[in-house]
Amino acid sequence: MDARIKLLRILAWLSAFFVICSFLMLIGFLIYHGAPVINTSLFFGNTAPLEAITGSRPVWDGIWPAFIGTLCLVGLTMAISLLPGIGCGIYLARYSEGRKKEMLSMAVDLLASVPSIVMGLFGFVLILFLRRTLAPDATTCISLAAFCLALLVMPALVVTTRSSIESLPDSLVTTGISLGFTEQQMLLHILIPAAGKGILGGIMLAMGRAAEDTAVIMLTGVVVNSGLPAGLGSKFEALPFLIFYTAAQYTDQEELLRGFGAAMVLLMLSAALLYAASKLQRTMEKHWKGAR
Repeated sequence: MDARIKLLRILAWLSAFFVICSFLMLIGFLIYHGAPVINTSLFFGNTAPLEAITGSRPVWDGIWPAFIGTLCLVGLTMAISLLPGIGCGIYLARYSEGRKKEMLSMAVDLLASVPSIVMGLFGFVLILFLRRTLAPDATTCISLAAFCLALLVMPALVVTTRSSIESLPDSLVTTGISLGFTEQQMLLHILIPAAGKGILGGIMLAMGRAAEDTAVIMLTGVVVNSGLPAGLGSKFEALPFLIFYTAAQYTDQEELLRGFGAAMVLLMLSAALLYAASKLQRTMEKHWKGAR
């Protein structure tokens, strides 16, 4: 038995070492190639930064439109998916029972298993259907891409919300009932704040997936050199597609390094979102513990 425990411990250490080394190699590779090119020229090219930020002049050789397009896409995706995703998770954890719960859980699992390219094809076919029926002028755009991404990331919100609430101790519910809380008050003031860390983890997973996915947006509205998003029905640029396009179509070393710089910026954006979520989670925990 001791030999088996030692073997398992060695395998665990080797697995952890492999994960850490892989992570460090990936980050080091991106930093080595991408960090030297991160400057105002990478973002704005030959356009003056103020003119590029205000949109008074287009940016043709910088990643600023793709950066803003990614932020708009992630924000719109989360605006569409947050309420139904978290709401469905709460419903499964607190209210759904029996056959209905099994069927809804299976539907969430099936939605989670849909490949991103299939979701992109769904969005493309949806536009074709709308053109032939309700909206002859319908076209691919940022709102369609956000809707398809919302369907793609919603299962993560549902599962993390459900598991976070179901893992809470029964004493919290008992305490709420003994204090005379209604079900709504118990959810708002006890259960959701207590499960906030897990829910925010699901939100981060969803935001990361929305920020990095390429297959969906390729078929639902992303276009190279389309400029800043002009509205919900407009084409847009995004960092993942810019990186993919640059890797496939680059013509010189400078353009390839710009792709590495875009990858570095996307990584930094994901890290910034993670840091903001962790700060928000700690603030929520302090507020909740202080309220108690």
